[in-house]
Amino acid sequence: MSLRVLAISGSLRAASSNAAVLRIAAEVAPPGMDVRIFDGIHLLPFFNPDLDGELHDPALPVAVGELRAAIAASDVLLISSPEYAHGISGVMKNALDWLVGGAEMVDKRVVLFNTAPHATHAHEAIRETLRTMSVRLDDHASVSFLVRGADPAAVERAVRDALTILLTSAAPA
Repeated sequence: MSLRVLAISGSLRAASSNAAVLRIAAEVAPPGMDVRIFDGIHLLPFFNPDLDGELHDPALPVAVGELRAAIAASDVLLISSPEYAHGISGVMKNALDWLVGGAEMVDKRVVLFNTAPHATHAHEAIRETLRTMSVRLDDHASVSFLVRGADPAAVERAVRDALTILLTSAAPA
């Protein structure tokens, strides 16, 4: 059985370093790991508690249902998101807000990538939000590394090493 990893970027930029490392993760995933990128984050409507409901609730927006179903079908959630003005990107915060009300995140194993080590405010804010959602943050596989200006081979090695740790770490699946 393969470890199913759902990867989500909190950036909408075409040249996003966060999206780039997730694409690298999908390409270099070791045997026994399937990394799928969720690319519909831009389709999520603004969070509205009046529309929030269970996964199969007809009032739940389609894109939200797709996100929740993808998370429910995964063993691990891998998030890589930028920092904007010392905070979580709006699109990532919106996605997390939609996930608070569902059961898909409870006890979900989560790994964080940070592609700008100086961006500590958003990284810690995402961690705090995830802790309130009762996830299991996997600090052994979470990694912070500089992508901009770095040797592409070094970035690929760092991503590959993090995925190998994720696959072999002692954290329960």
